[in-house]
Amino acid sequence: MNWIRRNSPTREELLASRFVKPFSHRVAHSHLWRFTRTSVRRGTALGLFVGIFLLIPGVQILGVALLALPFRANIPIGAAMTFLSNPATTPLLIAASVWLGNNMFGLHANVATFSIMIDKGASAGEWVRWFFSDAAPALVAGLFIISVVSAIVGYVLASVIWDNWIRLRWRRKIRRARDQRLEASTSDAAAG
Repeated sequence: MNWIRRNSPTREELLASRFVKPFSHRVAHSHLWRFTRTSVRRGTALGLFVGIFLLIPGVQILGVALLALPFRANIPIGAAMTFLSNPATTPLLIAASVWLGNNMFGLHANVATFSIMIDKGASAGEWVRWFFSDAAPALVAGLFIISVVSAIVGYVLASVIWDNWIRLRWRRKIRRARDQRLEASTSDAAAG
């Protein structure tokens, strides 16, 4: 939780963004910033979906913040989940998306061309031509499938982790109360 708090934008930083300003009265609502069982699960799923599907740094966090409104998802968790798609994972996600799109929909986008274009530093025109070949449908379809599966897995994992964390907190609380009663009864017995 400390890592998430350190790396997520604060409420004030997000509300100061020029893209969020028109919606700031809605984004500032407290239920979007509280850590509850349902908001954490929804924030995790939403952050993974948007973070993988968009792949545009900066836009991801704003997308999560705006989509959190109708889904009543936790914005800090959603924003933190977008960091799973980063410069180290993006090439792998794109290659896996193109491969998945090719195999599932019978498209013919070339993953090797993508790697070559990255290595040689292709121009914007070359990227646009590549994107408007069979690559765009394969990439978008693959990204959509990967992001949906990631969101579902993230939702389930967040549920399991949250439930275990709450269970652990209750056990500690019960143990503390039992220890305090035991101390009180032993001190009463020693005094009397």
